[in-house]
Amino acid sequence: MSSRELVVLGSASQTPTRTRNHNGYVLRWDGMGFLFDPGEGTQRQMIRSGVSAHDINHICLTHFHGDHCLGLPGVIQRLSLERVPHAVTVHYPAAGQRFLERLRWASAFEEIASVQERGITTGGVIATGSFGTLEAVPLDHRIETFGYRLVEPDGRRFLPDKLAEHGVRGPDVGRLQREGSLVVNGRRVTLEEVSEPRRGQRFAFVMDTRLCDGVFALAEQADLLVIESTFLEQDARLADEYRHLTAAQAARVARESGVKSLVLTHFSQRYPDAGLFYAEAASVFDGQLTVAEDLTRVELPPRRGAVRSS
Repeated sequence: MSSRELVVLGSASQTPTRTRNHNGYVLRWDGMGFLFDPGEGTQRQMIRSGVSAHDINHICLTHFHGDHCLGLPGVIQRLSLERVPHAVTVHYPAAGQRFLERLRWASAFEEIASVQERGITTGGVIATGSFGTLEAVPLDHRIETFGYRLVEPDGRRFLPDKLAEHGVRGPDVGRLQREGSLVVNGRRVTLEEVSEPRRGQRFAFVMDTRLCDGVFALAEQADLLVIESTFLEQDARLADEYRHLTAAQAARVARESGVKSLVLTHFSQRYPDAGLFYAEAASVFDGQLTVAEDLTRVELPPRRGAVRSS
């Protein structure tokens, strides 16, 4: 199993279909789990995909339309049912506080798990940890909506030939990484001499919005972009009216933002042929492209080349 992958629990929009559940996406990230927009049926989809309540550390709601949040009560109750020992943080638009309270306490249950609420007001960095930073950015939908972006800090990649050249081996490699320099055979060796900058990976999640600056800010240089494409371009007028994206618009965002891997999802039930979304997006974006299906797994692509110091 990849240590960094997206698990698609559901890929429908407002109305589920025989083959598409309501929204739900789990990002596995080095032992951390981020659950995005749990719609109805999320618990069952988690079981089908092998995702445990213990895998979840953060729950991120983009907004409070039902297809993005009505699975939250079951997920929260399952955290206690399974006695998840670690705290789970729910991030959500603060303007929907009343909805969060109703969903969290939708029925009687014994709360055992620690669930922390973090309402978002203006966006920016909303959480930090070993994973890096989790950011929220406002989007343009019919109610207050935020997209999410996970950013790993830039690091350094050791160069084996340089390590050998400077006589750095064994435990000294770890010491050098921690301390920045060490003395080997009477000479001080610095981290910069035996490594090169390594760009941190970036994940972006964009749901329910029409084109706006926030969409491009989230997508910028993303290694993996999960983005709604509710409509096809033939219905661009409807997309703008209901403040959604077309497959072509999503693909253009990916192309202009330097995205490496693009995942389209949140499809309207009016289109029975998912191949139409692929064809439309592929005519615009020539990178790695996935049209989400329920229970699809998408690994983050290999790291990009080294970043250069300015």
